[in-house]
Amino acid sequence: MTALDPRALRNAFGTFMTGVTVVTSQDASGVPLGFTANSFTSVSLDPPLVLVCLAKTSGNYAALVNASGFGVNVLSEGQSDISNTFARPSDDRFTAVTWRKGPVGSPVLDDVSAWFDCSLRQTVDAGDHVILIGEVGGFDSTTTPGLGYVRGTYVTPSTEAEMLRNAAGLVVSALIVRDGTVLLVDSGAGGVGLPECAVTKDGASAAVRRLIAATGVPADPGFVYSVFEDTERGRQHISFLCQAAEGEPQRGAFVPLKPGVLDDVTDPAILTMLERLARESELGQFGIYYGNQNSGEVRPVEQGR
Repeated sequence: MTALDPRALRNAFGTFMTGVTVVTSQDASGVPLGFTANSFTSVSLDPPLVLVCLAKTSGNYAALVNASGFGVNVLSEGQSDISNTFARPSDDRFTAVTWRKGPVGSPVLDDVSAWFDCSLRQTVDAGDHVILIGEVGGFDSTTTPGLGYVRGTYVTPSTEAEMLRNAAGLVVSALIVRDGTVLLVDSGAGGVGLPECAVTKDGASAAVRRLIAATGVPADPGFVYSVFEDTERGRQHISFLCQAAEGEPQRGAFVPLKPGVLDDVTDPAILTMLERLARESELGQFGIYYGNQNSGEVRPVEQGR
């Protein structure tokens, strides 16, 4: 379990605030309960608070509003079956999953991208829903990409990139970050840049995994952070934001995401992207850039559906 360090908690909020979650708790008899939720939202860092919304028609309504706390499990990209299990009526959903009790007492599912175990701080009436506000008593996050759900279909963070797998001149880069630093490598042009390579017939996901493997640092592709047309070079560029685990890189070095330190980045478009990442990391709120190397728009990653 990760200690309640404010920076680590803020990073976890920013990275995992979207996607499919399973909210868990237990009834007065200690029987575990849970349901699939669209999302959850951070409320405060000091104290660390999150909220989830619960329909008053839910069969879990009475148990949850009277529970001592609740957990939020951010499902990983291979856990669509768990999402389906907790979205359908069932006498005992927990027989189909492996889980343990978190430090506050709520069920924590195995192999999720992240989890937050909370004590119930407050309930707020909100029309046909109730808002449950919890204080985070324990959490953990991994580099495993999360599971998304868009327009009736499950998606993984690489789905959008895979739609471009046959595009001519497609290049991917890996924004490998860890604790406020980013991995930069020799750009071959007298400076530094991101690890990047051309996409071949096996697709963008395979390409970014090859980039990560070449660095020697354990990491998984996260979400697509930037998609732009490099008109000067006649190519499409897509960058994945990847959370790295501990370990020294075999190629390149981690440098702080700070002004001045990034001056050796040779590609102006990559430098602009890194400067945006530095700002967004401080806020814990991320967006996805669409455009070209000169101009475009940043679409916020929504924190609730």
